[in-house]
Amino acid sequence: MTTASLFEPRRPNVLSVSALNRMARETLERGFPLLWVAGEISNLTRAASGHWYFSLKDEHAQVRCVMFRNRNAALDWVPREGDHVEARALVTLYEARGDFQLTVETLQRAGLGALFEAFERLKARLEKEGLFAPARKRPLPQHPRQIGIVTSPDAAALRDVLTTLRRRMSGIPIVLYPAPVQGKGAAERIAQAIRAAGERGECDVLIVCRGGGSIEDLWQFNEEVVARAIAESPIPVISGIGHETDFTIADFVADSRAPTPTAAAELVTPDRQTLLRTARALHLRLRRQMQHLLDKHMQHTDFLARRLVHPGEKARRQRERLGHLQTRLQTALLRLTDRANARLQTLPQRLQTAQSRHLQHHREHLRHLEQNLRHLSPDSALKRGYSLVRQPDGSLVRDSATLRLKQTLTITFARGEAEVEVGKVIAGK
Repeated sequence: MTTASLFEPRRPNVLSVSALNRMARETLERGFPLLWVAGEISNLTRAASGHWYFSLKDEHAQVRCVMFRNRNAALDWVPREGDHVEARALVTLYEARGDFQLTVETLQRAGLGALFEAFERLKARLEKEGLFAPARKRPLPQHPRQIGIVTSPDAAALRDVLTTLRRRMSGIPIVLYPAPVQGKGAAERIAQAIRAAGERGECDVLIVCRGGGSIEDLWQFNEEVVARAIAESPIPVISGIGHETDFTIADFVADSRAPTPTAAAELVTPDRQTLLRTARALHLRLRRQMQHLLDKHMQHTDFLARRLVHPGEKARRQRERLGHLQTRLQTALLRLTDRANARLQTLPQRLQTAQSRHLQHHREHLRHLEQNLRHLSPDSALKRGYSLVRQPDGSLVRDSATLRLKQTLTITFARGEAEVEVGKVIAGK
């Protein structure tokens, strides 16, 4: 590694926009559970695909929403612009545009009156006290020795729970702590049953359950006395109240919440079919992923459909573009022709100049060669005082060792020749 490379800044990891949006979507969907959001509907659009696109807003903010066809088809009413609603939704991100949005699972009309307001007030107060804090929630026992149930002996939910417990683990004893789940004074009776189960201490886990109903039917489980009894119970409590979309104060206080009474029974019994449930979980995950991909592509299709241009308008734009290109082509051809004509006019003069320069170059080259020839010619050497010595056969004498005494030699000067006789031979050094 060179010294210079040690001081060069390292290039950080670079994400593509698609990867960034995908990570943001996954983070949002993992970080937020299904939740209820209240607001006023605005910018409602019902696409040809059957999907609904709208915004939920209040006096301070708004958020984009999409409700896909398979979800809105289950509604028995159609929302309108300006309706105040409550939406059960998944917080997500539309990756193609990087838009924060809610994927709405169901809608209901807002404004349930005093009950809803009382629910919110009590929920806020108990949450502030820490009764909903995850840190105080206890894990359910994996192998309970005895299971307690707080509900009405006549409730259909009890039959569902008992059937499920017998099917999953029939050997576990069951203790029923009877209490009415509806009507005047039911909340106090439910709280008494929960406290009695805690005092007797004969069970490892306690199920508090009842079947579905309206908010009025489930109100006993929104009373503070029931919430306090669950929070003070020494036994872990699981709530199985109503249906999956029903939420009560008891659900928030309980150590665990099941969407239905049957699901509560499944949660408290040992799981003998781990592999099957794992397979079902993987199937559900794959289904959700496929549904997400399908929803994303359907939403993208709707987005592209809104960008489609009428063929007539598209043809008009293309004609305008062709006319513009034709004008540019004509202008370019005229400029090219003018440049060609100007160049043709200058070619004769340029050719004559080039020929003159070429001839002058060759003349100078010939003169240089002529000077070199004259310089290398033997006549030039003779004129400088040198001479040529030849033997009788005409060969040049280059070595005195080849000469004999009294041998006749011919000496050639710059002007004329002379014949001489060798009188003495001196060997060369």
